[in-house]
Amino acid sequence: MSGAGAPKIQVDGTGLRVTVVAASWHTAVMDGLLAGTRRALAEAGVRSVTEVRVPGSFELPVAAARAAETGADAVVALGVVIRGGTPHFDYVCSAATHGLTDVSTRTGVPVGFGLLTCDTEEQALDRAGLPGSGEDKGAEAAEAAIATVLALRAL
Repeated sequence: MSGAGAPKIQVDGTGLRVTVVAASWHTAVMDGLLAGTRRALAEAGVRSVTEVRVPGSFELPVAAARAAETGADAVVALGVVIRGGTPHFDYVCSAATHGLTDVSTRTGVPVGFGLLTCDTEEQALDRAGLPGSGEDKGAEAAEAAIATVLALRAL
């Protein structure tokens, strides 16, 4: 299981402004990711949350960049790309990953990486935080974003 060894992060996000940018493809998976993110942000005390939906995972970096440039303390990027029979998977995964990394390093605003890159829909569902899922990557992305804001403040 890919989640083996993952830390349990407990964070206090009181007073933080967080923007969640979420793709629209794969509704069931995205509903789970969003629910996990919302739950984790609420548990961390984050009250200022803006949600923005974009068409797909390829569009996540531009929305994350705008959020970072307009005052978000952290961004949580959520999406899912499932391998198919064309190179589309490789191009979209690479572009989205590099784009989100660029947003984070260029702006200094942490981006929680909640982009699932899976071979099958079953793998995505198992990571979506749904009842019966083995992992909750939406919650993990939110917790990581908040924890990184706090770590950066300590530097």
